[in-house]
Amino acid sequence: QVQLVESGGGLVQPGGSLRLSCTAPGFTSANCGMAWYRQAAGKQREWVSSILTDGSALYSDSVRGRFTISKDKAKDTVYLQMNKLKPEDTAMYSCRQRDSWCSHLFSWGQGTQVTVSS
Repeated sequence: QVQLVESGGGLVQPGGSLRLSCTAPGFTSANCGMAWYRQAAGKQREWVSSILTDGSALYSDSVRGRFTISKDKAKDTVYLQMNKLKPEDTAMYSCRQRDSWCSHLFSWGQGTQVTVSS
């Protein structure tokens, strides 16, 4: 297994923006859909967004209209552009494959912390 590597988190004021990156070597060639999750302190991990093999995107109700998921196939990288950030977006963000044929390719990364605070 290859460990996923997330980056791009940080401290941002409400209304600000961040772009998260997830490097997943081989996900393009293996036709893997990818997903972003987040876990706030003291809460369960929740699904945020997915990008399918055809490039179509899915979003949770809480982020739809504010976040955009995308991918760079040549770089085997998935992005999460986060705009209009709110304090409730504060969480550790992680990425993961979503298709069964990719289930053995990757392990969870360390995640990247996003903190939205004034």
